[in-house]
Amino acid sequence: MGKGWVGESRSAQPLPFTSATAMKNILVATDFSNHANQAIEKAADLARGLGAKLWLVHVAAPEPDFVGYKTGPQSVRDHLAHQLRKEHTDLQAMAARINGAGAECEALLVQGPTAETIVSEAKRLHVDLVVMGSHGHGALFRAIVGSVCEQVIGLGQCTVM
Repeated sequence: MGKGWVGESRSAQPLPFTSATAMKNILVATDFSNHANQAIEKAADLARGLGAKLWLVHVAAPEPDFVGYKTGPQSVRDHLAHQLRKEHTDLQAMAARINGAGAECEALLVQGPTAETIVSEAKRLHVDLVVMGSHGHGALFRAIVGSVCEQVIGLGQCTVM
């Protein structure tokens, strides 16, 4: 590929790089794992190089449904509130570090089903690329539990890396 080309189409005609094809918004999803941290570093480098905005997104577990309780036991609510505050603080610290390293980054903590929430946030934020780390679980784990990356690819309408 020559300078100024982003890729090739099926007919082997190069696609010219234009402002319409430039990435302006990149979403990187984190679960605070080592795999996610590596993806964050790569996404931050990419955002910095492209001059794109990086959206650092963590999807927290949805509120649990309690049978027979209106709002659930106080001890459970206190634990969940503490966990959300910690995740929010950690996410904001990551975003501050990325901003300090020269990439525009905004952190979002949202609750919901992980894959569906990542896809809905990507649509809402007009994201051009979703970056995710993968734990690399085996085939049996993926068959039983599934992979969030695979679900996002299946549900999403933008590029996933």
